[in-house]
Amino acid sequence: MRRKLAVVFQEPLLLNTTVWNNITLGLRARRLPAEEIKARTEKWLTRFGVAGLAQRQAKTLSGGEAKRVSLARAFALQPEVLFLDEPFNGVDSPTRQALMEDFGSVLQETQVTTVMVTHERSEALMMAHRVIVLIDGHVRQVGTPEEVFSSPVDEEVANFVEAGNIMHGVVSSQSQGQALIDAGGQSFDVVSNLSAGTKVMMFLHDDDITIALPMAQTQRSSARNHFTGKVTKFFPTGSQIRVTVDCGIPLVVLITRRSWEELGLKIGDTVIVTFKASSIHLITK
Repeated sequence: MRRKLAVVFQEPLLLNTTVWNNITLGLRARRLPAEEIKARTEKWLTRFGVAGLAQRQAKTLSGGEAKRVSLARAFALQPEVLFLDEPFNGVDSPTRQALMEDFGSVLQETQVTTVMVTHERSEALMMAHRVIVLIDGHVRQVGTPEEVFSSPVDEEVANFVEAGNIMHGVVSSQSQGQALIDAGGQSFDVVSNLSAGTKVMMFLHDDDITIALPMAQTQRSSARNHFTGKVTKFFPTGSQIRVTVDCGIPLVVLITRRSWEELGLKIGDTVIVTFKASSIHLITK
């Protein structure tokens, strides 16, 4: 069974020898012919962009280079199942993005069954076919990335997968699959067949909300939910900015830095937030 597995740890755990010797170690242990060891090693060093490092000492590698070597070593074994423990942690953002792209393309080519532990939402969305949410050692939800991140089964899972805005409310009316929900003094238009009086939790992704200045012609939007509020906080997250708007109930909106600059927003500005009725996911309490 061990011959069918390969493992990539969060720390590369390379031996204090050359890159070439690190990659060939498992192949030599399996007593493969020298020609095959050479062919596999050259293939995967090249595939992960580290062929020029073959004779470098592993201890002299940068973090990103060491992770590439670790991945090359695992794929050289031609495993049937690959296990990874947060393999992209500990490197800068551009290096991490490049590693993820290269790794994702290799998985598509090889079709190796892969189990990866990660705390990063972006990694699961980019590479996973199925996601398992584990909290305190218990499986809480299983599904496609879209199912898990768009429709969490409860509030704890929603917080864990960063589902965005979480609100508690009560269905006030129902008409032909369209419900009004009262939450925090506001009325939300939601696609739902739940009957009036039902207590619910609402999940609304921060990137499903648009933000505009009051003079914008928001009436042209097909979205059914429009709220006026004031910017109370903003927090840069790389190329995006997380903006908190007080609409009687706080709503967090994720926008690009360019949008923030074009709108010229600052704390205290009045804005209009808009989102579709279908963007809200409901769970009965």
